[in-house]
Amino acid sequence: MSTATEPAAAEPAAEPAADQAADQAARPAAGTAKPAGASEAAPGPRPSLRRDVSFSALLAGLIAVIVSYSGPLVVVLAAARAGHLDQAHTASWVWAVSIGSGLTCLFLSWRTRMPIITAWSTPGVALLMTNLGDYPYAQAVGAFLISAVAIAVIGYSGLFGRLMRAVPTGVVNAMLAGILFSFGVNIFTELKASPAIVLGAFTAFFAMKRISVRWAVPVALLVGVGAALATTGLDFGLGEGSVLVHPVLTTPEFSVAALIGIAVPLAVVTLASQNAPGAAVLEGAGYRPDDRLLIGSTGAMSVLLAPFGSHAVNLAAITAAICTGPEAHPDPRRRYIAGMSCGFWYLLIGSCGGVLVILFAGLPTALIAVVAGVALLGALQGSLTTALGEAGTRDAAVVTFLCTASGMSLFGIGSAFWGLVLGLLTHALLNAGLSRGARNA
Repeated sequence: MSTATEPAAAEPAAEPAADQAADQAARPAAGTAKPAGASEAAPGPRPSLRRDVSFSALLAGLIAVIVSYSGPLVVVLAAARAGHLDQAHTASWVWAVSIGSGLTCLFLSWRTRMPIITAWSTPGVALLMTNLGDYPYAQAVGAFLISAVAIAVIGYSGLFGRLMRAVPTGVVNAMLAGILFSFGVNIFTELKASPAIVLGAFTAFFAMKRISVRWAVPVALLVGVGAALATTGLDFGLGEGSVLVHPVLTTPEFSVAALIGIAVPLAVVTLASQNAPGAAVLEGAGYRPDDRLLIGSTGAMSVLLAPFGSHAVNLAAITAAICTGPEAHPDPRRRYIAGMSCGFWYLLIGSCGGVLVILFAGLPTALIAVVAGVALLGALQGSLTTALGEAGTRDAAVVTFLCTASGMSLFGIGSAFWGLVLGLLTHALLNAGLSRGARNA
């Protein structure tokens, strides 16, 4: 559920020819993890799920889920607070994105025999934190539904790749950077009120990052909780509410303002900042994913769960890197078990999302701000680097970033949409009629 990808996993070693041929015969349409140079062999029996299970793959799936809930979930709860959602609707939101992620992990990993890791759109949540409170919740749900339908259609139709090439990467990443900007700033705005919590979690994050990037956010959260216990105290209210979630069905309502202010930017950031890096992680690990199946299926799942609060389910990037590398299993063909393990833990923990909401609701605002901020620092850094990396789109990217980060609203439509529009307009004005060489000069 982060947007910045970790370094791609090393190229998998060649599989034994017999195993590879059996796996290829089992999944001819879904893609393979077939390293170059492997020899062909006669088709063999379908791989056995029981034979392919390994402790390392099961553990990789569990670690991926822990990372997802320790950082990106905090962003979800921060957005729920900003949107003034009650505990029942917040728990339903957590349940919906967890169940959606779990089902798609299980189905797609089993179907493709690849470690397909899905999650909820973290930049999408960041977008909602800035404007969810500007719309009635039913209209926001309607926007979730429209965005999900658009993603499903784009995925199944094969338009995904063409759209990603048509929209300047720098402009899209500048919009994402503008959305994430307030999260970084909030770390320091909370410093005066709660210095022990903010400095403790902030320092722990960077100290742990030197040792292990994947555990930096969980450690920051634990240290922040300890600082809160020592200073302000915590009130989790564990006697309140139910352990199991009772999903809340919200009838979608549709408005032009919510369509433009939520649905359009949500679809853009989910496709460009989540699905594109997620597919790249799989390709970097030596797999050949079928983007129509993956993007279309996650979009369809988002359609089904939008009325329960799911804003978007998509391919993951950072947590995918945990499950696609040799740490999950030396044999690339058997790493799909890590994806299925991830799905199982999503379903189990998501079903008990009421406890998660109660626990996180007891955390002070400063701790939520600093953990959400450090969890998104990598995404902010990556998006800024990409946004300003190409000379031909740099001016347009700066316009997009400034407009989006301003938080302005015009005609009831939030700054993310206007940042995207003005950035594309600036890019068109500066580059119309110029050759590629001239644009980059």
